[in-house]
Amino acid sequence: MERQALGMLEVQGYSVALAAMDRACKAADIRIHGIDCNNPDGNVQAIIPLMVQVKFTGRVADVEHALEVARETARQYLPDEAILTRCIPSAAPGMEKLLSVGKVALKSRGRP
Repeated sequence: MERQALGMLEVQGYSVALAAMDRACKAADIRIHGIDCNNPDGNVQAIIPLMVQVKFTGRVADVEHALEVARETARQYLPDEAILTRCIPSAAPGMEKLLSVGKVALKSRGRP
């Protein structure tokens, strides 16, 4: 895999993550590699008691646009402080092996 930008979205709620990434995938040329989830710390007052992180790649401009669209969509359900987005413009070599690590298994659709 050629080195690409790495995008990460973390929100409360699996359905929020799916809605946000559905819109992001339609708005930008990105590829989702992994989805992970866990329960927030017991001291955290979460609106939805499940944290979901989506890891995806694409060209820098596509990843940045996807993150903007994902954040805008997630804001329909969550306050801004409950939404985390990060873009790493050039991930380190070997990082792609870690992207698919998570609790949610994704089926391959023949894409490299």
